[in-house]
Amino acid sequence: MKLLLINHYAGSPKHGMEFRPFYLAREWVRAGHQVLILGASYSHVRTLQPDPGSAQLSGVSYHFYDTPEYEGNGFGRVKNIWSFCRQVWKDADILAREFEPDVVIASSTYPMDVWVARRVARLAKAKLVYEVHDLWPLSPIELSGMSPRHPFAMLCQKAENDAYRDADVVVSMLPKVHQHMAAHGLDLKKLHIVPNGITLDEWQGRGEPLDAAIQAHLATQRAAGRTVVGYAGSMGQPNALDVLLDAAKRLKDSPMAFVLVGGGHERARLEARVRDEGLTHVSLFPPVPKAQIPTLLQGFDIAYIGWQRTPIYRFGIAPNKLMDYMMAQRPVLHSVDAGNDPVAEAGAGLTVPPQDPQAVADGLRQLASLPAAQREIMGRNGRDFVMKHHTYPVLAQRFIEAVSG
Repeated sequence: MKLLLINHYAGSPKHGMEFRPFYLAREWVRAGHQVLILGASYSHVRTLQPDPGSAQLSGVSYHFYDTPEYEGNGFGRVKNIWSFCRQVWKDADILAREFEPDVVIASSTYPMDVWVARRVARLAKAKLVYEVHDLWPLSPIELSGMSPRHPFAMLCQKAENDAYRDADVVVSMLPKVHQHMAAHGLDLKKLHIVPNGITLDEWQGRGEPLDAAIQAHLATQRAAGRTVVGYAGSMGQPNALDVLLDAAKRLKDSPMAFVLVGGGHERARLEARVRDEGLTHVSLFPPVPKAQIPTLLQGFDIAYIGWQRTPIYRFGIAPNKLMDYMMAQRPVLHSVDAGNDPVAEAGAGLTVPPQDPQAVADGLRQLASLPAAQREIMGRNGRDFVMKHHTYPVLAQRFIEAVSG
């Protein structure tokens, strides 16, 4: 089978996020399928931008269209989206004739690429698949306060409705989207849930040595007998790190150390909070390469993941960092109210309400007070859950079964 995957933000282990297109494509190639990923040369989520043109990455074929750089979510980003979609649209006939896809997948975060994918699919007489990461325009409306009558929101809504009407298959990473999609015209027989996951090769062997400064800090905390509460990931408003700092403030006299590792637009402000409020038991470190994540997580006693209290999560969550926490066999303190809760499903830790610093503090005390053997059981439960449901060989096969049905 030939699969053409269109994802504006497609990345790789070399370039950074988004990783999912690469990991799915690599499994498909291993299974004997042929894959071409189309992406943009500039994306705000990558750590290294690729050169425009064609590339081969670990056996996966890419073509990166030359798109303008941008900052934030203003006109520059819209111009970048328009540039990518326009170029793929222009190449639709060439892609259909020369690559001859059997399946065309529209997989960018925004839904407008479904129009481009539909054009290629019709020219190639291929199946059209619409893959949903987040619900747009609902996500910017509910998370960022965008008006439903904003021209961009209306454009997204038209694209979403068209996708549900015209796609042969809809794949969602979010597990509780049925009612929303049906309300926007989807025949639910088309819907398949294929969540996020992990790649096994990153969890085999000893892992890459950790950054020396972080390694030394973790060793110091352990030598002092402190329980290390860790967070690894983006430092943005959705990640509820102010709630963690508020909880840390309440736990200032407890034998706990808080270690936050990552980057993002909130990082400088969080560092200022730690400094100004004298939170000497809280330390922030810059992001580490993905290959160091397994080693980093082994240094945590408890892993934290938090969310804002927002209605959008009623459709479910599929966070990559949670899969990493569970693969590392770390007991998880999960601060969330969502349509699903992998931590509770797996028995991998403790779930408390979101945006509630006292609940987070109490939850951390409760986990820290458990016997080590009990926390180890939680860690094993998490890993077993991921191995059964969330490895890319499993997810790639589920995706193929969905498009083959």
